[in-house]
Amino acid sequence: MKARILATTAIAALLAGCATTYEDAMDPIKQAEEAADYAPDIPQGTGYFASESTLPLHAPDFTKISEDDYIPAFEQGMAIQQAEVQAIIDNPAAPTFENTIVALEKSGRMLGRVATVFYALTGANTNDRLDQIDTEIGPKLSAHSDKISLNPELFARVKAVYDARASMTMTREDAKLLEETYKGMVHAGALLTDAQRERVKEINTELTTITTEFSQKVREATVDNALIVDDAAALAGLTDAEIEGAAKLAAEKGHEGKYAIALQNTTRHPLNPSLEDRGTREKLFWASYHRADSGDENDTRMLVAKIAQLRAEKAALFGEPDWASYTMYDRMAAKPATALGFMEQMVPALAATQRREAAEINAMIKAEGKDFTVKPWDWNVYAEKIKAERYAFDESIVKPYFQIDQVLEDGVFFAANKLYGISFKKRTDLPVYHPDVSTYDVFDKDGSQLGIFYFDPYQRPSKRGGAWMSNFVDQSHLWGTKPVIYNVLNIPKAPEGEVQLVDFDNVETMFHEFGHALHGLFANQQYTSLSGTATARDFVEYPSQVNEMWATYPEVLQNYAKHYKTGETLPMAMVEKIQAAAKFNQGYDFGETVEAALLDMKWHALSPEEAASIDTPEKVDAFERKSLKELGLEIDLVPPRYRTSYFNHIFSGPAGYSAGYYSYLWTEMLDKDSRKWFLDNGGLTRANGDHYRDTVISQGGTMDYFQMFQNFAGREPDVTPMLVSRGLVGEDGE
Repeated sequence: MKARILATTAIAALLAGCATTYEDAMDPIKQAEEAADYAPDIPQGTGYFASESTLPLHAPDFTKISEDDYIPAFEQGMAIQQAEVQAIIDNPAAPTFENTIVALEKSGRMLGRVATVFYALTGANTNDRLDQIDTEIGPKLSAHSDKISLNPELFARVKAVYDARASMTMTREDAKLLEETYKGMVHAGALLTDAQRERVKEINTELTTITTEFSQKVREATVDNALIVDDAAALAGLTDAEIEGAAKLAAEKGHEGKYAIALQNTTRHPLNPSLEDRGTREKLFWASYHRADSGDENDTRMLVAKIAQLRAEKAALFGEPDWASYTMYDRMAAKPATALGFMEQMVPALAATQRREAAEINAMIKAEGKDFTVKPWDWNVYAEKIKAERYAFDESIVKPYFQIDQVLEDGVFFAANKLYGISFKKRTDLPVYHPDVSTYDVFDKDGSQLGIFYFDPYQRPSKRGGAWMSNFVDQSHLWGTKPVIYNVLNIPKAPEGEVQLVDFDNVETMFHEFGHALHGLFANQQYTSLSGTATARDFVEYPSQVNEMWATYPEVLQNYAKHYKTGETLPMAMVEKIQAAAKFNQGYDFGETVEAALLDMKWHALSPEEAASIDTPEKVDAFERKSLKELGLEIDLVPPRYRTSYFNHIFSGPAGYSAGYYSYLWTEMLDKDSRKWFLDNGGLTRANGDHYRDTVISQGGTMDYFQMFQNFAGREPDVTPMLVSRGLVGEDGE
């Protein structure tokens, strides 16, 4: 997953107001004289964030930033942006694209600098003090954003420019910025009454507070509910290094002589298939499943209920039936019915696959002489056994071929060089926020510097779960800035002195997140608001998923997948087994994602009355179960990837991925169709890379997404390659 920090909290995407109009009757000479004399008083900031970093490409200097800097910097940044916005409102000249839309785009630079660094750290390396600041500053940022976005005088100027657009000469990007600014204003409340706007402000502030609390509770619940195991025998099947890591974690938690398995952000735990002891597997499953719904201080269910109620109420203020209808206004899919219809057409084949695979697993269990039927904690154990038997594939045999540095430099970077001609040089002089972070200069095909890339791969308690990409500095021709980008992952770290290997899932994640990085590095926009990954929620995962295809492309794989002891290259026959095996276990692999996406939609299709009726923890649980049962999938055998109580994607942040988790599936459709295009046109070639760069990943959010895809592929997207790749239909689409 990618987490992008919006640089100025309001700027052009979340603005609103109501209706004053500007007349053309003003004396143009007098107007010009007044505009020439206009010199608004904008306060100057102090401290580190008051000016751009002096490091290369304005990368943050973590040696000069302390925790005490953040609150003053946030407060100064908000005050400066408010003054900048007031200067736009007070400008005596008639509203123009330059003095209103571009001026608004330029506002909030200091606030953007502090926000990008602060939220990078609260995600990747937080502590109690940063969490306290987050709790304190979140509502203030929400109120600040609302003060701008719900200002009727500001909207009046923007509307005046928008209404005159037919007579203006603009670039395509100018026109898109104007359109998105106006649409964002209306979406935020431009057409509401004063009373409605005040209620929106209250809801926004409350949502900021509650969703921040949700995120913090989920992180604490994930850390606190690590499974404690008394005897190493219960960990049979794990490697010596994994058992040593479990002993170390237990000691850190005050359980010297015992073993601890840290939970992951997902319901399914990656160590589950390796654990031979069924009782340990079951305990690990339930620890994960119930991490945030046990009635303790980290129970999130009442927070979920309140979030759902507030979102439904806010949607109703805008005349929308539910939050999904309200929030999808700027998506590629645009309407909930489009996204739901897309997902529901997969359910029959998926349900049949789940039942078929469950029967195969139960047959194997019976053949082993066991007297139980498959449960969630058994499913992937036996799925791996079936894979090993049917495809002669064993993940543990593959893992020694994947050393993390080689995967990154000889795999991820190698593929990018072959496709796009870019190159990388490691550097050790840039300050980083944690010793595990490494940095690279990135050079374009003409040898000029394209950007800087930070890589933060390892799991730690101070880091939230999952994987993501974001920017420390956004590309913008307006400011003359180049991208400074980071990837964050959660790979278990090998004990000191041991070779750092990664499993194939994490190999794909490395390629995936670097696909986001490429989207940011190839940004070529005038305006930050439209730059790089500033795209629709159901488009942004598309380039990153496409980049995963190169992980198993023969030329790339043979360059990086070398056994750490023998140096032998991973045999292509084994790769073919990986690819064949990937089509098995889709009942679980695909099912858990579809269930999570549909559960997200169910929560955000509630009317205010329906949401208000879910007012106890038990009703939250009941709604989740009812929603999942209605899908017709085998939810008791295949639980959703995220349960409601720890579904950070949709309940962390005022909006997050709410009514948007389907995006991973939607963009997979675009991805698999694009992979087919690449393979049909010669695969890993510079011509193909340059075409994809020119038509898609350099375009940011500057044009219609269907048009962008058509410019690349020459046609509308087709869902068939996705279903074929999942093994849900045959090569002929049947």
